[in-house]
Amino acid sequence: MIKEIIVVEGKDDTVAIKRAVEAETIETGGSAIGEAVIRRVMLAQERRGVIIFTDPDHAGERIRKIVAQRVPGCKHAFLPQEEALYKGDIGVENASPEAIKRALANLRTEATSDTAGLAEVTMEDLMQAGLLVHPQASDRRLKMGNLLGIGYANGKQFYKRCSMFRITREEFMRALTTMEQASEGDQ
Repeated sequence: MIKEIIVVEGKDDTVAIKRAVEAETIETGGSAIGEAVIRRVMLAQERRGVIIFTDPDHAGERIRKIVAQRVPGCKHAFLPQEEALYKGDIGVENASPEAIKRALANLRTEATSDTAGLAEVTMEDLMQAGLLVHPQASDRRLKMGNLLGIGYANGKQFYKRCSMFRITREEFMRALTTMEQASEGDQ
Protein backbone atom coordinates (compact mmCIF):
# COMPACT_ATOMS: atom_id res chain seq x y z
CA MET A 1 0.00 0.00 0.00
CA ILE A 2 1.19 3.50 -0.84
CA LYS A 3 1.54 5.55 2.34
CA GLU A 4 0.78 8.94 0.75
CA ILE A 5 -2.64 9.98 -0.46
CA ILE A 6 -2.81 10.52 -4.22
CA VAL A 7 -4.56 13.65 -5.51
CA VAL A 8 -6.36 12.95 -8.79
CA GLU A 9 -8.93 14.83 -10.85
CA GLY A 10 -11.93 12.51 -10.79
CA LYS A 11 -13.58 9.15 -10.09
CA ASP A 12 -12.27 7.48 -13.24
CA ASP A 13 -8.71 8.39 -12.21
CA THR A 14 -9.30 6.83 -8.78
CA VAL A 15 -10.51 3.62 -10.47
CA ALA A 16 -7.38 3.53 -12.68
CA ILE A 17 -5.07 4.12 -9.70
CA LYS A 18 -6.76 1.37 -7.68
CA ARG A 19 -6.42 -1.05 -10.63
CA ALA A 20 -2.66 -0.45 -10.49
CA VAL A 21 -1.83 -0.07 -6.79
CA GLU A 22 -3.36 -0.15 -3.35
CA ALA A 23 -3.78 3.52 -2.47
CA GLU A 24 -6.21 6.13 -1.26
CA THR A 25 -7.11 9.18 -3.32
CA ILE A 26 -8.56 12.64 -3.01
CA GLU A 27 -10.49 13.76 -6.08
CA THR A 28 -10.37 17.45 -6.97
CA GLY A 29 -13.56 17.23 -9.03
CA GLY A 30 -11.88 18.94 -11.96
CA SER A 31 -10.15 22.29 -12.21
CA ALA A 32 -12.56 24.22 -9.98
CA ILE A 33 -10.84 23.17 -6.77
CA GLY A 34 -12.85 24.22 -3.74
CA GLU A 35 -11.52 25.22 -0.33
CA ALA A 36 -12.89 22.01 1.21
CA VAL A 37 -10.72 19.94 -1.15
CA ILE A 38 -7.66 22.09 -0.41
CA ARG A 39 -8.23 21.63 3.34
CA ARG A 40 -8.43 17.83 2.87
CA VAL A 41 -5.20 17.87 0.85
CA MET A 42 -3.51 20.01 3.55
CA LEU A 43 -4.57 17.53 6.24
CA ALA A 44 -3.41 14.59 4.11
CA GLN A 45 -0.03 16.27 3.58
CA GLU A 46 0.33 16.90 7.31
CA ARG A 47 -0.63 13.34 8.32
CA ARG A 48 0.56 11.05 5.49
CA GLY A 49 2.04 13.03 2.62
CA VAL A 50 0.55 13.75 -0.78
CA ILE A 51 1.31 12.69 -4.34
CA ILE A 52 -0.16 14.91 -7.05
CA PHE A 53 -1.05 12.76 -10.07
CA THR A 54 -3.04 14.78 -12.59
CA ASP A 55 -3.68 14.37 -16.30
CA PRO A 56 -0.81 15.34 -18.62
CA ASP A 57 -2.81 18.16 -20.25
CA HIS A 58 -3.38 21.87 -19.67
CA ALA A 59 -6.18 21.37 -17.12
CA GLY A 60 -4.17 18.78 -15.21
CA GLU A 61 -1.15 21.05 -15.06
CA ARG A 62 -3.35 23.90 -13.81
CA ILE A 63 -4.68 21.67 -11.00
CA ARG A 64 -1.14 20.49 -10.16
CA LYS A 65 0.04 24.10 -9.92
CA ILE A 66 -2.87 25.19 -7.71
CA VAL A 67 -2.46 22.27 -5.29
CA ALA A 68 1.35 22.59 -5.16
CA GLN A 69 1.14 26.34 -4.43
CA ARG A 70 -1.43 25.89 -1.66
CA VAL A 71 0.09 22.70 -0.17
CA PRO A 72 3.91 22.88 -0.17
CA GLY A 73 6.13 19.80 -0.18
CA CYS A 74 3.94 17.50 -2.27
CA LYS A 75 5.43 14.72 -4.34
CA HIS A 76 4.61 14.63 -8.05
CA ALA A 77 3.89 11.73 -10.40
CA PHE A 78 4.05 12.45 -14.13
CA LEU A 79 2.53 10.34 -16.87
CA PRO A 80 3.75 10.76 -20.47
CA GLN A 81 0.92 11.93 -22.75
CA GLU A 82 1.28 8.92 -25.05
CA GLU A 83 0.67 6.58 -22.09
CA ALA A 84 -2.50 8.46 -21.11
CA LEU A 85 -4.12 8.68 -24.55
CA TYR A 86 -7.19 6.75 -25.70
CA LYS A 87 -9.26 7.77 -28.73
CA GLY A 88 -8.10 11.38 -28.53
CA ASP A 89 -8.77 11.67 -24.78
CA ILE A 90 -5.81 12.34 -22.46
CA GLY A 91 -6.13 11.27 -18.85
CA VAL A 92 -4.81 9.16 -16.01
CA GLU A 93 -7.95 7.03 -16.42
CA ASN A 94 -6.65 5.87 -19.83
CA ALA A 95 -3.25 4.69 -18.56
CA SER A 96 -2.37 1.04 -18.10
CA PRO A 97 -1.65 -0.24 -14.60
CA GLU A 98 2.00 -0.64 -15.66
CA ALA A 99 2.24 3.02 -16.77
CA ILE A 100 0.70 4.17 -13.48
CA LYS A 101 3.13 2.02 -11.49
CA ARG A 102 6.08 3.47 -13.45
CA ALA A 103 4.89 7.03 -12.80
CA LEU A 104 4.50 6.31 -9.08
CA ALA A 105 7.94 4.65 -8.96
CA ASN A 106 9.54 7.82 -10.38
CA LEU A 107 8.16 10.44 -8.02
CA ARG A 108 9.63 13.91 -7.92
CA THR A 109 9.68 16.06 -4.81
CA GLU A 110 9.74 19.83 -4.89
CA ALA A 111 12.82 21.56 -3.61
CA THR A 112 12.44 23.12 -0.19
CA SER A 113 13.75 26.56 0.74
CA ASP A 114 16.98 25.07 2.09
CA THR A 115 17.63 23.05 -1.10
CA ALA A 116 16.07 25.25 -3.78
CA GLY A 117 19.42 26.65 -4.94
CA LEU A 118 20.92 23.23 -5.66
CA ALA A 119 19.55 22.84 -9.18
CA GLU A 120 22.41 23.03 -11.62
CA VAL A 121 20.57 23.19 -14.94
CA THR A 122 20.76 26.64 -16.50
CA MET A 123 18.85 28.40 -19.28
CA GLU A 124 22.06 28.11 -21.31
CA ASP A 125 21.91 24.30 -20.87
CA LEU A 126 18.35 24.33 -22.22
CA MET A 127 19.42 26.47 -25.19
CA GLN A 128 22.39 24.22 -26.01
CA ALA A 129 20.19 21.12 -25.73
CA GLY A 130 17.75 22.53 -28.29
CA LEU A 131 14.94 22.84 -25.75
CA LEU A 132 14.49 26.58 -26.40
CA VAL A 133 14.52 28.60 -29.64
CA HIS A 134 14.93 25.49 -31.79
CA PRO A 135 12.68 24.26 -34.62
CA GLN A 136 11.90 21.06 -32.66
CA ALA A 137 12.12 22.57 -29.15
CA SER A 138 8.59 21.54 -28.18
CA ASP A 139 9.10 17.91 -29.25
CA ARG A 140 12.52 17.82 -27.58
CA ARG A 141 11.07 19.16 -24.29
CA LEU A 142 8.36 16.49 -24.44
CA LYS A 143 11.00 13.75 -24.81
CA MET A 144 13.30 15.23 -22.16
CA GLY A 145 10.40 15.77 -19.76
CA ASN A 146 9.47 12.11 -20.11
CA LEU A 147 13.08 10.97 -19.61
CA LEU A 148 13.54 13.19 -16.55
CA GLY A 149 10.12 12.27 -15.15
CA ILE A 150 8.93 15.89 -14.96
CA GLY A 151 6.37 15.88 -17.76
CA TYR A 152 5.93 18.26 -20.68
CA ALA A 153 6.15 22.02 -20.19
CA ASN A 154 6.85 25.14 -22.22
CA GLY A 155 10.41 26.49 -22.07
CA LYS A 156 10.00 28.73 -19.04
CA GLN A 157 8.06 26.11 -17.07
CA PHE A 158 10.57 23.41 -18.06
CA TYR A 159 13.36 25.49 -16.55
CA LYS A 160 11.27 26.06 -13.40
CA ARG A 161 10.61 22.32 -13.09
CA CYS A 162 14.30 21.51 -13.43
CA SER A 163 14.91 23.87 -10.53
CA MET A 164 11.84 22.87 -8.52
CA PHE A 165 12.66 19.16 -8.73
CA ARG A 166 16.42 19.66 -8.30
CA ILE A 167 17.43 18.14 -11.63
CA THR A 168 21.22 18.02 -11.59
CA ARG A 169 23.34 18.83 -14.61
CA GLU A 170 24.58 15.21 -14.61
CA GLU A 171 21.01 13.87 -14.64
CA PHE A 172 20.09 16.35 -17.38
CA MET A 173 23.08 15.38 -19.54
CA ARG A 174 22.32 11.65 -19.15
CA ALA A 175 18.74 12.24 -20.34
CA LEU A 176 19.99 14.40 -23.23
CA THR A 177 22.41 11.67 -24.31
CA THR A 178 19.66 9.05 -24.13
CA MET A 179 17.30 11.26 -26.17
CA GLU A 180 19.92 11.95 -28.84
CA GLN A 181 20.95 8.30 -29.09
CA ALA A 182 17.28 7.35 -29.56
CA SER A 183 16.95 10.02 -32.27
CA GLU A 184 20.02 8.67 -34.08
CA GLY A 185 18.49 5.18 -33.93
CA ASP A 186 15.28 6.51 -35.53
CA GLN A 187 17.15 7.85 -38.56
